[in-house]
Amino acid sequence: MASSSSSFSSSLIVIVTFAVLVLLMGSSSAQLSTNFYSKSCPKVFSTVKSVVQSAVSKEKRMGASLLRLFFHDCFVNGCDGSILLDDTSSFRGEQTAGPNNNSVRGFNVIDQIKSKVEDVCPGVVSCADILAIAARDSTVLLGGPSWDVKLGRRDSKTASFSAANRIGVIPSPSSTLRILISRFQALGLSTKDMVALSGSHTIGQARCVSFRNRTYNDSNIDSSFAKTRQGSCPRTPGSGDNNLAPLDLQTPTAFDNNYYKNLLNQKGLLHSDQELYNGGSTDSQVESYSKNPKAFKSDFAAAMIKMGDISPLTGSKGEIRKKCGKVN
Repeated sequence: MASSSSSFSSSLIVIVTFAVLVLLMGSSSAQLSTNFYSKSCPKVFSTVKSVVQSAVSKEKRMGASLLRLFFHDCFVNGCDGSILLDDTSSFRGEQTAGPNNNSVRGFNVIDQIKSKVEDVCPGVVSCADILAIAARDSTVLLGGPSWDVKLGRRDSKTASFSAANRIGVIPSPSSTLRILISRFQALGLSTKDMVALSGSHTIGQARCVSFRNRTYNDSNIDSSFAKTRQGSCPRTPGSGDNNLAPLDLQTPTAFDNNYYKNLLNQKGLLHSDQELYNGGSTDSQVESYSKNPKAFKSDFAAAMIKMGDISPLTGSKGEIRKKCGKVN
């Protein structure tokens, strides 16, 4: 009896140990890691970088566009590559939702990267991961910080026009500080992360339709700056809506801390930008970044890693798309 009891307990230990191992394996497969492709696609980084380098050398603005594409992907149902799915006769994706329509760009560059990566290691690297790497490479090429990109995301088999279109999901240029803080917090990003990530507006351009209201109606705007912007953005809606202006008027293609210096001088292009320095809780952080570019770049890199962790599909969820614009 004693021996059967001991064999039962030893069997139980084996079963419990096995169950724990299975659980651990399951949880580790759900984690992103910086060396995810080290064996399955060791050339992924060099392949992505060469295409991004070529695209940014042809058009500096493309660096900002690729970075923004990653933001807009992660903010809707997580970093799952859903923003890359093209509309079809039976499906409406995220690209024509209000915050994205005629605004997000760079899809052709992601397609080029995917094609090159498929040549090197077919069916291995997700479009969601390509977006994450391209965002980092774009930042570095324009003078910003580098970081170790965590990988292992899989691609969504669907996209949500309604989620992308829902007010506040992707913060609008007219957002108040309260809305910005709450939206980032809903995704697990702190107020500090939000102010650091907003510094991505040190590169890129915005359309007149995004800053018209601020230029003509806000009181916390430098008058000569407002006048300059009005020159390319007529007051009448529909007139010049797509005319572009740099988000950072000083160095629009350099990833630096001038964005924060502009805010101190009431020269934030978007209402949501100037909200970060308008007598509220984030003023001191803006002042700090305006004086300390090193702190800004370090905090930006840390916040980008955190943003890349928003609800990724891992393990057996989703798929590895063959082409980024459509499901397999």
